Amino acid sequence: MLIKNYANVPGNVCNLYFKNLLLSNQFILSFLMKKKSSATLKDIAKQLGLSTSTVSRALNNHTDINPETKKLVEKVAKELNYQPNIFAKGFRSHRTRIIGVVVPKISHYYTSTILEGILETAELNGYRVIISESKNNFEKQIEMLNTMIQFGVEGILLCLTRRTKDVKDILSVLDRIPLVLFDKVSSKIPCTQVIIDDKQSAYNAVEHLINIGKKRIAIFKETENSFNSEKRFEGYLQALKDNNIPIDEKLILSTEDISLKQGKRLTNIVLTLKQKPDAIFAITDSCAIGVIKTLKKFNIKIPENIGVVGFSNSFNSTIIEPNLTTIDQPGNKMGKTAVKYLIEEIENDSLSYKTIELRTSLIVRASSFKAS
Repeated sequence: MLIKNYANVPGNVCNLYFKNLLLSNQFILSFLMKKKSSATLKDIAKQLGLSTSTVSRALNNHTDINPETKKLVEKVAKELNYQPNIFAKGFRSHRTRIIGVVVPKISHYYTSTILEGILETAELNGYRVIISESKNNFEKQIEMLNTMIQFGVEGILLCLTRRTKDVKDILSVLDRIPLVLFDKVSSKIPCTQVIIDDKQSAYNAVEHLINIGKKRIAIFKETENSFNSEKRFEGYLQALKDNNIPIDEKLILSTEDISLKQGKRLTNIVLTLKQKPDAIFAITDSCAIGVIKTLKKFNIKIPENIGVVGFSNSFNSTIIEPNLTTIDQPGNKMGKTAVKYLIEEIENDSLSYKTIELRTSLIVRASSFKAS
């Protein structure tokens, strides 16, 4: 569960990201590996000739302990480098103020911006955060959820893996503690969910291509069991329908891993068509960048011959040439919103579930717009 790979985390979020994630890891390790030199309440009590209960009350600022004793206990605790066991304290008070977060892939740019928002808001509200990566593996996702509960988290923020079909284990978690889904969600799970307006976003992207004169627009999407992909596909279909453009099944291509590599592969496929597309809408930036690389390899002019639009406004969208037109997702806002609603549910048992849909914006760049 400890986070090891930071290589692909974007520079603009590194400082806060590293600081908090490393703190999260140290926080976990401090409970997994108790050092022999760690001072205990008994050590402080023995040195002062007091009972452990008196020392405990003094460190917790109880009114029945006189100020002088409190100062003395705090002084010795500092000298011995005493660190309170938050889990033990949590078990006594029934509060740990720890939130668990499970995501498919930590190094993904968009995920890193979501985590930034989560960490900032959680800290402002006095909560610690434990972050784990499911690696888009369903079994590992369930393992991580159960581990989070063992750590005593008060609530969990979950971004589902691509292969999440059976939700009974997630419903079991929901029966025990508050759980909020974000980004990749499921209608099968009755909980608060924070998403973007995927359908409208895709509609805007495709309509933009239509407005610049494109008529044969291909879409590269995920195969199945992806809430985001299906919503974006719905937006694509709706935009074509509203503009009286016939749907060509040959221009609808699906892949399980919507990556740069697959973007290249799918582009090679559509370029073999007798009637080639004049635009390609890829539901991720990485896939769209694979599209651009392949088109450039065959010296196909972008956007004159084929326009390209991606989704997420990743860091790489401004590096690739031509710069990629894309949908900008409010990752930081999603993280802040998700943790805000989770904390509300932790602290108010009677809150009802809701779906919060965040708006996106279309960023037009050179891959779909040729300056005159």
